[in-house]
Amino acid sequence: METGLILKYFPYLTQKQKRQFNQLKSLYEEWNAQINVISRKDIDELYTRHVLHSLGIAKIIQFKPGTSIMDVGTGGGFPGIPLAILFPESNFYLVDTIGKKIKVVNAVAQALELENVEGVQKRAEKVNYEFDFIISRAVTYLPRFNNWIKGKFSNESFNDIPNGLLYLKGGDLSEELKEAGKPYQSFELKNYFSEDFFETKKVIYIKGF
Repeated sequence: METGLILKYFPYLTQKQKRQFNQLKSLYEEWNAQINVISRKDIDELYTRHVLHSLGIAKIIQFKPGTSIMDVGTGGGFPGIPLAILFPESNFYLVDTIGKKIKVVNAVAQALELENVEGVQKRAEKVNYEFDFIISRAVTYLPRFNNWIKGKFSNESFNDIPNGLLYLKGGDLSEELKEAGKPYQSFELKNYFSEDFFETKKVIYIKGF
């Protein structure tokens, strides 16, 4: 079963969640044949490099019911869709500037019957809502990214950590974080996942601004 890797780290999935995670491979293979949303070599490693990587955020925070989350530069739906499966009572707003990628996001969400996902073709700066958390996966240089999302955090926090940005990125981020000029916490995913892929991968948390 495709979900074996996910169950290794998230053993308490419902039958519905297992089914949804299991469907991801065939859905993305089907869409990738039409629209190249994931590199060819990565599609074989979908569960490690995309699904489990996205779920790294769930090792840092368990979103409470009613939490609103924006995924900026979602591409084909990462990290938003795997997290939406894991947290069905939270609401995910997935944005990307490329329309064909959002088409895939909405088609996958519909096939999985994810009623907590909305995919929209839009620049993050043009979004006029506030969110509890903003998530993203190595979209651009962090200081630039911070300018896109400034002022988009709700003031009312009710999760176990204050509202803020959860940014998935790898490699040496010291220069980038220094230039971003904000207090941050860095969580190394190798402390949570044993696969080699996660050796240099991190979740950066920055409190809302």
